[in-house]
Order: sequence, then structure tokens, then C-alpha cells
Amino acid sequence: MILSQVFQTQTTLNDDEVALCQRVFDHVALVKKITADAERQDLASRIIQSYQHGVKDEDSLLRLLIDFR
Repeated sequence: MILSQVFQTQTTLNDDEVALCQRVFDHVALVKKITADAERQDLASRIIQSYQHGVKDEDSLLRLLIDFR
């Protein structure tokens, strides 16, 4: 899911950055029980946006997105 969002937003992320975003995506989707495709795409977009705006620490991304209401 993250990789498809990276391509859609024409974002340049290296392999380590994609892996970090994917780990965050997998964890948040599991914790929040996100299964609908639209919600998963929205989550992937939010992760990439947050990463691009400087939230590059995995724990910070998790806190931001799990606490996001």
C-alpha cells in the first residue's frame, strides 16, 4: 500500500524510508483495525505526508497516527 502511494504522489523515498513507512502503516492498520481500501489509502497518504513534513521518527509517526482521531 505504501509503495503504491509513493508512486501516486511521485515521492522519492529510498528503500529504508519506504520500509519505515510500511512498518508504520502495518502497525497502525492493525491497531486501528483498518481494512477498507479507502481508509487504507488515506492512512498511507497521511503517513507519507507526515514523513515529508518532517515526522521521520518511527515512534513519532506511530504516536501521531494512532492518536489521530
